[in-house]
Amino acid sequence: MKKTITVAHSPDADDIFMFMAIHFGWVGNHFNYKNTALDIQTLNEFALKNEFDASAISFGLYPLIAKEYALLRTAVSFGQGYGPKLIKKKNSRLKRNFKVALSGANTTNALIFRMKYPEAKIIYKNFLDIENSVLSGEVDAGVLIHESILDFNQNLCVETEIWDIWLELARENLPLPLGGMALRRSLPLNDAIEIEKDLTLAVKIADSNRKIIAPMLLERNLIRVDKEKLDTYLNLYANKNSISMNEIQFKAIDTLFRLGYDYKFYDKIINVNDYLIPSEYKQARNS
Repeated sequence: MKKTITVAHSPDADDIFMFMAIHFGWVGNHFNYKNTALDIQTLNEFALKNEFDASAISFGLYPLIAKEYALLRTAVSFGQGYGPKLIKKKNSRLKRNFKVALSGANTTNALIFRMKYPEAKIIYKNFLDIENSVLSGEVDAGVLIHESILDFNQNLCVETEIWDIWLELARENLPLPLGGMALRRSLPLNDAIEIEKDLTLAVKIADSNRKIIAPMLLERNLIRVDKEKLDTYLNLYANKNSISMNEIQFKAIDTLFRLGYDYKFYDKIINVNDYLIPSEYKQARNS
């Protein structure tokens, strides 16, 4: 019998799009893949508990789970001139200790926000509830993520972009690392190599067949946006740069981890190349 591998990802358009090939069994001859869709902070919390074999995570979480999970090269989302947005009511001013709603303590946007605004009073909410929390006056501001950045209430405005804070902190024009995939270290190495290969192929299939797969998301009511916004969103977060990370992306992640250490969110600096699946192992063994 084939081994079952649990794959957890968010219910957002980019993740569903990238993992459609896994869901429908279009890739993978060695394993049965079982998909689970949960919001990103819940995924982060389950990763801390070592719940799933493969899981989407916030890059900001990874140093906290590095002993239990390897970092995969595929199914990644980066911002390049865009990303989460800090929003507030129009014509309002934020005090130094303003109250803000964030999507989860372990999200990358929360990590970067806390570096910039150490005196802000933070509450954590499901990302779908953040906009209404600002409109109702429960909080002074909130950080919008996922599809929410494309369309929000006209009574709200952008105070700042997390992208701009990232550039200020990184001091270099690097892509903003948002989300990636982690794989349980307890899996045999040969299995890990095959799983990363399958997931990479799934993302490649999605990118190469966007005109076929994107309409499937709409027809099945799997997403919260219309066709136009879906095209925009996938161009942002599920594109050719999502298939397999490049050196610039590795450098960006290392910069995030260094900043996290400098601001005392992590107890040590880690280098991303030390925590990847050693895919060259199988080639060396078979040569």
